Amino acid sequence: MGSQFPHDTRSDEALIAALNRGDASAFDAIYYRYRDWVVRLAHRFTQNEADALDVLQETFAYLFRKFPGFILTARMTTFLYPVVKNLSIAARRKRERQISDETAPDPVAPTVASDPAQIRSELALVMAALPEAQREVLLMRFVDEMSLAEIGEALGIPEGTVKSRMHNALATLKADARARRYFEK
Repeated sequence: MGSQFPHDTRSDEALIAALNRGDASAFDAIYYRYRDWVVRLAHRFTQNEADALDVLQETFAYLFRKFPGFILTARMTTFLYPVVKNLSIAARRKRERQISDETAPDPVAPTVASDPAQIRSELALVMAALPEAQREVLLMRFVDEMSLAEIGEALGIPEGTVKSRMHNALATLKADARARRYFEK
């Protein structure tokens, strides 16, 4: 979680306890520790940088209103994930209502990618074809590096459902010619 703010070595739990005691610098530390992650996640849902920055602000305003008295019962990313997701979906819907006449981009024909930007673009197209629930679980696991239990907790679903979605997503990716070569060793 990159930061230009002086690194605070206190654990999230210690920062939460300090915040509950009124230490405003603890909130700054949490903000700088997680802001980049929140923006990346929000952008993933909104596909819009301005909306992602709005979600960042709303997410930390929501968190701030939890104090004093907030108890962190999971990892901070597990707690924040559904907040960011819901705020992002609301922001995206609001933007879509405001700009309802916007046209969809033209589909791109599959190609064999060789440079990293082209590979990312190709994988993004393949990922976009996955059902949203499968794509979400896959990104939470491999981009956000959340455990299956944490994903289940963040989404409010059983771990078995997480495993099923993960299995189905990986099977779909392996079956797609554009992604298959990333699974071959």
